[in-house]
Amino acid sequence: MSSPSDAFECQWQPSRLLLVCYALIQGLALLSLVLVDIAMWARALGALFCVAHAAWIVPQQLLLARPSCYRALRCNADGWQVYSAAQGWQTIELHPDSLALPLIVLLRFRLAGQRRLRSLCVARDSLARDQHRRLRVRLKFSRHRWVAVK
Repeated sequence: MSSPSDAFECQWQPSRLLLVCYALIQGLALLSLVLVDIAMWARALGALFCVAHAAWIVPQQLLLARPSCYRALRCNADGWQVYSAAQGWQTIELHPDSLALPLIVLLRFRLAGQRRLRSLCVARDSLARDQHRRLRVRLKFSRHRWVAVK
C-alpha cells in the first residue's frame, strides 16, 4: 500500500442488513403516524411521504436495481473512481467526512466537475470480509485520499 502504483478495486452487492434497518425505521415512522394525535389528512400525507421515499430509495440505494447505482470503487494511479452501469468509471474526490467503520463504510464524494456531494453506504455484508477490511484500511491510510481532482 505504500506504493502509489498499488491498485485497489471492490464491487459490492445489495445489503440485506441495510434493507432490514431501512424497513425497521420506515415501520417506526409509520407507527408514529398512527400513534400521534394529528388530523387524518396529516397522517395520510405523512404516510404518502414515507411510501414515496421508500419507492425512491429502495431500488436506487438498497437493491441497486437501477443502472445509475454505484456498484464499485477503485483506487489507482489516476485517483479514486466509482462505477455505475449507466456512466461507467467516473473520477471522484473523496470528502474528509467519509467514515470507515467495522459495520459500514460511508463514502462522501464529489464527482469531477460537480459541486454536489454524494453519499454511498457499503455495509459489511455487501462485500467479502477481507474486501471490506481492505476498503476500510485503504480509506483510513491512503496518502492521497483527499487530493482534489484535476
